Amino acid sequence: MAVFHFTTQKPLLLAALLLIVLLLPTDVQGIGVCNGQLGNDLPSDAEVVALYKANGIRGMRMYAPNPSALDALRGSDIEFVLDVPNQDLPALASNPNEAAQWIQNNVRNYFPDVKFRYISVGNEVNPNDEGGTAQYVQFVLPAMRNVYNAIAAAGLQDQIKVSTATFMALVSNSFPPSNGVFGNAAFMNPIINFLVTTNAPLLANIYPYFGYIYDKSNIGREYALFTSPEVVVQDGEFGYRNLFDAMLDAMYSAVEKAGGNAMEIVVSETGWPSDGGDEATTDNAATYYRNAINHVKGGTPKRPGKAIETYLFAMFDENEKGGKQSERHFGLFTPNQQSKYQLSFN
Repeated sequence: MAVFHFTTQKPLLLAALLLIVLLLPTDVQGIGVCNGQLGNDLPSDAEVVALYKANGIRGMRMYAPNPSALDALRGSDIEFVLDVPNQDLPALASNPNEAAQWIQNNVRNYFPDVKFRYISVGNEVNPNDEGGTAQYVQFVLPAMRNVYNAIAAAGLQDQIKVSTATFMALVSNSFPPSNGVFGNAAFMNPIINFLVTTNAPLLANIYPYFGYIYDKSNIGREYALFTSPEVVVQDGEFGYRNLFDAMLDAMYSAVEKAGGNAMEIVVSETGWPSDGGDEATTDNAATYYRNAINHVKGGTPKRPGKAIETYLFAMFDENEKGGKQSERHFGLFTPNQQSKYQLSFN
């Protein structure tokens, strides 16, 4: 896990920037929430959509096609991010017809009743993850091309953007944020070039929680929870009061070095567990989620004045999720649909 330390900001322009955010139209319609489905006690898909609507949650990300969930989303006005699971990448990369059929089955059959926003072709594929996701590295970009071509064949390339979800493990030299660079340029640079060509954002999973617990000797809890009263890291003209901005701007620096100077980054996951691990408490999680929701309205030091499109992880605790115990406790709601934190998503 990379180490991050960062900067202060320009209060001089803050009032003007906030006014611009309020007055200008924006693509981002509030906070989205990831809808993981690895549990045996979760509500029905219809109940899940009703809960999103009741709480004013305007975006959903889901990690694999689910016909029942897609049917439940019809007419909901919830903007939707759908993943192509990593295990599907080889077939979609090797055969354009497979990609076209995937898009027909999982997108065109539901459009426009379902408001698709992005297709994420793969999630956290890592060239350094030998024996894990590294097996999919060679398939990510060809699958993205084939999926994009299938979207374009339907005339939807301006409405539904094709991207992939990356994460901080692919950024090296991330302290300070201006030093951020992708550690495997042969993998990431062609992806960035493709996204530039197709005018699509990069999706990025940003977790200050993991950055903090794996480097507590250098990173303080307040910095990770958006509660630092002062600048913790100065990086040239930019001052950083929180780890979220530092990580996201390190990703922006990496994207810029790969040729994506004007590219947007969508935070496709961020969250904090309430149990099952170091610093995984209800109080810490509540603090993180509340502050994240408020913070992303205003951008980062490197990209100020524009809301950061952000998807919180996740809607529910998932009792069948693998990995560490904490992975099963990222839910904003319990499976019986009770709010854990009383959050306001607007």
